[in-house]
Amino acid sequence: MAGNMPKIPYKSDKSRDDDEDYEIVSFEDFCDKSPNCKTDLLTLNDNINYRLCYESDKTAKYRENEGESSSRDLESHTETSLSGPKNVTFKRKLSNSFAPFGRFNGKTNRGPLFSGVIPKPRNEGESSSREHRYQRFSESRNIFQRAWEHFPGMGSGVLGLLLLCALCIGAWWAASGAMGGTWGEEHYRKLWERAHPDNTKKPPTPLTYEKILPEHRYHDHNNLSTKNKGNATEFTRRRDYNKKSYMERTPEILKEMCEKIADNMRFDCFPRGSPNEKDCVNRGCCWNPVTLEQKDGIPYCFFPPQYDTFRFLNMTEDKHSTTVFYEKARPSGYPDDFEFARIDIKYLSDEVVQIKIYDAEHNRYEPPYPEIAMVPKPLTDMKLRVKIPEDGSGIGFKVIRDSDDVVIFDTEDVGGLILSDMMLQLSAVLPTHHIFGLGERRARFMIDMNWQTFALYNRDRKPIENANLYGTHPFYMGIEPGGNAHGVFLLNSNAMDVVVQPAPAITFRATGGVLNLLVMAGPTPAAVLQQYTAILGRPALPPYWALGFHLCKFNYLSLNATRDVWKRNRDAGIPFDVQWNDIDYMKNRNDFTYDEERFAGLPDFVDELHKEGMRYVMIIDPGISASQKPGTYPPYDRGIEMDVFIKNNTNQPLLGKVWNEGLTVYPDFTHPNATAYWVEMLTAYYKKVKYDGVWIDMNEPSNFVDGTAVGHCGPEVLPYRPHMDPLATHTLCADAKHHGGLHKDLHNIYGLLEARATNYALSEIRGKRPFIISRSSFAGLGRLAGHWSGDISSAWHDMRMTVPELLNFAIFGVPLMGADICGFTGDATPELCRRWMQLGAFYPFSRNHNSDTSKDPASMGAAVVRASRRALRLRYRLLPLYYTLFWRAHVFGGSVVRPLFFEWSDNEAVYDIDDQFMVGPYVMVTPILTEGATYATPYFPGSQLWYNIVDGAFLAKNTTRNVTEDQTVAVKGGAILPLQEPPVHGPVSTSNTRSSPMQLIVIPSDMNKAFGELYWDDGDSPNTYDEKKYSHIEFYLNRTNLTSVVKWWGYGVPPINNITVFAQPAVTGVTYNDYPCEKPRCQYAYIPKTKVLHIYNINVSMDKAINIQWSYKQNKRVAGTFTRLSG
Repeated sequence: MAGNMPKIPYKSDKSRDDDEDYEIVSFEDFCDKSPNCKTDLLTLNDNINYRLCYESDKTAKYRENEGESSSRDLESHTETSLSGPKNVTFKRKLSNSFAPFGRFNGKTNRGPLFSGVIPKPRNEGESSSREHRYQRFSESRNIFQRAWEHFPGMGSGVLGLLLLCALCIGAWWAASGAMGGTWGEEHYRKLWERAHPDNTKKPPTPLTYEKILPEHRYHDHNNLSTKNKGNATEFTRRRDYNKKSYMERTPEILKEMCEKIADNMRFDCFPRGSPNEKDCVNRGCCWNPVTLEQKDGIPYCFFPPQYDTFRFLNMTEDKHSTTVFYEKARPSGYPDDFEFARIDIKYLSDEVVQIKIYDAEHNRYEPPYPEIAMVPKPLTDMKLRVKIPEDGSGIGFKVIRDSDDVVIFDTEDVGGLILSDMMLQLSAVLPTHHIFGLGERRARFMIDMNWQTFALYNRDRKPIENANLYGTHPFYMGIEPGGNAHGVFLLNSNAMDVVVQPAPAITFRATGGVLNLLVMAGPTPAAVLQQYTAILGRPALPPYWALGFHLCKFNYLSLNATRDVWKRNRDAGIPFDVQWNDIDYMKNRNDFTYDEERFAGLPDFVDELHKEGMRYVMIIDPGISASQKPGTYPPYDRGIEMDVFIKNNTNQPLLGKVWNEGLTVYPDFTHPNATAYWVEMLTAYYKKVKYDGVWIDMNEPSNFVDGTAVGHCGPEVLPYRPHMDPLATHTLCADAKHHGGLHKDLHNIYGLLEARATNYALSEIRGKRPFIISRSSFAGLGRLAGHWSGDISSAWHDMRMTVPELLNFAIFGVPLMGADICGFTGDATPELCRRWMQLGAFYPFSRNHNSDTSKDPASMGAAVVRASRRALRLRYRLLPLYYTLFWRAHVFGGSVVRPLFFEWSDNEAVYDIDDQFMVGPYVMVTPILTEGATYATPYFPGSQLWYNIVDGAFLAKNTTRNVTEDQTVAVKGGAILPLQEPPVHGPVSTSNTRSSPMQLIVIPSDMNKAFGELYWDDGDSPNTYDEKKYSHIEFYLNRTNLTSVVKWWGYGVPPINNITVFAQPAVTGVTYNDYPCEKPRCQYAYIPKTKVLHIYNINVSMDKAINIQWSYKQNKRVAGTFTRLSG
C-alpha cells in the first residue's frame, strides 16, 4: 500500500534558514520500518489515532473540565497534516488533512490527520540557537532489510507477498477502527501510557501560544501544513451542526462573570430594537440595567468574556502575509451567519498592515474604489506585528507597534465578532482616549469617547450635530500617551455605525460588504497621514489660481447680476481669482446647457475673465433631466443610447427628482460607458463655454423624493439599522441597480466615482490640471478633488464649527477644503461676515458663497471691505507657502492646514484645541469666533518664540495671551517663509501676483537657526514634478548667515527683492554675496522697536546660491555651519 503513495517533493531550492525547524517526510518514509523496530504499521496507526483522539480531544476536554491553564512539554512532538486532494469539500480544504487509511467518517466527526514529525531531544548545554530538531519516526533500514530486499528466488517472493497481505489486512482493521469509532477510551489510555512511560497520571495539555507576525518561514502549505499546532485538530473536524458547539455557561457562572465587567467595558449585545432580559439571555449575553444615576448610552445587554461566535480552524503564513480560518460556533442573532470566515493579513508597506475579514465560501461586495496600493518598495523593516491566538483560546487579533510594544488595536475576545450577511461587527480596545476623525460629522475635532455613535451614509442635508452628512470617512487617528500616533481605516462603503466608548474602545457595525482594516504604525501624526495617503493616493496638486479667492452666489439670476458682483468686488480692491455660477445659469436647470436669454453672452463673459487673468467655474449636478422632448436634449438621449443610467428593480432607468423640471435620471458611474458619456457631455459644453473647473454638487446622490418618483423601492430589509433614517431617504432606492452592484453598496462612493470621471474628462478636454470641488466624499477623494462643508448657515456657531471640519478633512487626506464664507443660508450681519472673511481668507479653498441674500465682501459695507482686503492680501502674500505645502502633500503625503498636535503631539494641552490651526509647521491662525469680541485668546505652544507675521512683534512663548484682529496670524521661530507681495494698485489676482518679485521672512529659532523651502512651476500644467519642469530651492539660516541651495532648477522663479529678519539686536552691517549692502544695489534698515532687520532694493536671482550676512555691534560677521531644521 505504501508503494502506491506519491512522495511529497522536498523544496530543495529554499534556503536552510527559511525552514530549518522542519524536515519534510513522506508517507513511504513512515511505512519503512526495519525488522528490529517494535513499531509496525498497526502500531503506527495506533499512534495516529491516539494523537487524533487523545492528545486533541482528551486534552481539550481536560482543560474544560479541570480548568487548568494550557501547557505542553517543550519536547512533545508538533503535529502536522498533509493536504488532501484538490477536489474535496471546503471543510476538508480548511483542515488540510490527509487520510492515509480511508476517507472522513461523519459518524465519529473525526477527520483523519497524519502526524509525521517528532522533535529531537535537546541535550543539556546545547546551544539554544535555531537548528534542525526533528527526525523521522523510522530509523535507517539495517543490513537484514537490505538482504531481504535482494534475496533471490521464488520462495522469498511468495513469503513477501503473504507478509504484504497481512500488513494490508492489519491496516484495514486499524483504519476501520479509527474511522468507525470502535476503539474505546481504555485503548487510548493504554496508548498514551505506552508513549509516556514516565508520567502516566494525566496527559499534558497543549501549549497555548500566540503567533507573532512576521515569522519568516517558507513552508509548502499545499503539501505539508506546519501551522495547525497543539490541539488544532479539535477545530478542523466536521461537527454535527444540529448540536450546540459553543460554550454553555450556567446562569450562576454567567452572572458572576457579568458582574465583573466594568461599565466602560460593556460591548452592546443588543444594539438596536428594544432589549429585554429574555432575548438578551437567549443570546448568551449579560443583562444588567444601569441605574438612573448613570448616564444614558451604557448598554443594558452586553457580551460576556470570550463570547464564542467563532472558533479557530487553522492558519497558514508566508513571509509577508497570513491567512486564518474560523468556523461558526454559535448563531449571532442575525440572519445568514458566515459558516466559515477568512482573515487575510498582508503587509502593504513596512508601516501599514491590511487585515481583511470576509466570508470564506461566498463572494461578497467590496468597493471598487478607492484602489488600495501596495507601496512599491521592498519590505525590509516592518513596524507592526499581528498576534493571533491559534490554539482556540480566543478569537481576534492584536496589532502591535514594534518600537514600543503598544497594542494599537486589540480585538482579541473584545465584544462579539459578528459576521453575517447584513451585519458585520468588530470591536477593539484602544490605547488612548484621544482619537480624531470618523466623519463627515459636525462636532468638536477630538472625539468624545463617552458612548457616542456616528452614522455614516452620505446624505444631502444641512450640516447638523449627531447626523450623517455628505461624506463617509471611517478613518481615525489616535494620539497615545507620550505623543506617538497611529491610524485605522475601515474600507467599507456600506451604511454603518461607528460606536466609541470610554474603555477606550471602538466598534464598527457595517450593513454589508467585508471588514477590510488598514492599520498605520505612525509613530507621528504626520507619518500616519503619509502612510494613509500612500495607500489611498496622494492629494492632487491644484492649479495655482485655485488658491486664490473665489466668489459665487445661488440665484444671481442673470449674467448682468453676475457681472455686477464681479466688477464691484474688483473695484473695491478685493483680491479675487475665480468667478462661479450656481445652477441658475442653466436653461431650465438642466446640465450642460446655459440660459441663452438670462445668461446671453456667457461665453463672451468667460473670455473676458480669461483676458483679465481670472478663471470661471460652473456647477454640474449628476441628475439628468428625463422630461425633455426626444431628440432635443442630448445628455438624456445619449445616456439612453449608451445605457448608462441607474436602473430600478424592473430594469428601467430609475426616475427621481432634483432641480430640473420634470423627472430625473442618474448616470451610473460604474458602467463601462459612463466615463465616455461624461467626457462627451463635458466636451460638448466646453465648445460653448470655456470653463476652467467643475463644481459637482448634489452627488450623494440627492433626490427630492425618497427612493423613486415612479414605482416603488423594494423593502429595506436591514437586520441591523444604523442610527439614521431609512436608506432611501432623500436619495435612491437601496435596491437600485448599478452595473457594479446595488445602490446600497455603492451609494457612499457615488460622489467619488463622479469625481473620478470628471477628473479624467477635464484632463482630456483642457490638457491642464483638473480643478474639482465635490460635496459628496469618501476616502481617497483628495487625489481627485477638493471639498467644501455644504449648505451651512450664516450663524456664529456654524462659523465656529468650520474649523473642526477643516481639521478633519486635513487628516482625511483632502487638503483642498473650505466652507461657504459668511454662510450660505440666512442673513449675515456685517460683524459676522467680517470675522468670517478674516478666518476664511486662510482656508485652503477660500470661497464666499451665499444664497438669495448677497454676502459678497463689497456688498457688506466699508468695514467688511477693509477687513477682507487686508486678510486676503496677506493670504496672497502667503500663496508661495501654501503652494509649496500642497506640493509637499502631493509628493510626500503631508498636510496644508493641520491641527496643533501635528507639531506638538507630546503636549496633551493642544489635543482639544480646534479653534486654532496651523498652516504648515510654522504659521498659526487664531480667528475671533465670538460675537461682540474684539480679541481671541490663543495658546502659543512649544519652546520657540512666536511673532506677529505682519510686523515681527513678539507675541508669546508656551502660554496664552489675548490677540487683536491684527495679530491673529503668528509665526514661530525656526522658519524661513517665501512670500510674494500683491500689487499695491489695481486688481489683484494670482496672474499678476505670480510675476511679482519674491520676499523672504526669516524667523530665527532659539539656536539662531531656521529653514524654509519653495516649490515653483507654471502653476497649471499636469505632471510638472514628474517631468522635472519645476524649481525647488531650500533656505538656511545659521546665526547671521542666510544661504540657499538649489535642489532642482527647471522653471524660472522671480527674484528676491526683500528680506526681513525678525528678533535681531542692533545691526551694524550687511553683505550680499560678499559685497557690502550699499546703494544702488542694496539697502537695509533696522527697526529697534520690533527688532526687525529689513534688507530691500535687492535683486537676488534664485537660480544660484545666495549668501547674505549681517553683523552686530558685539561680534562682526558671525559665520557658522549650515544646519537644516526639521519641520
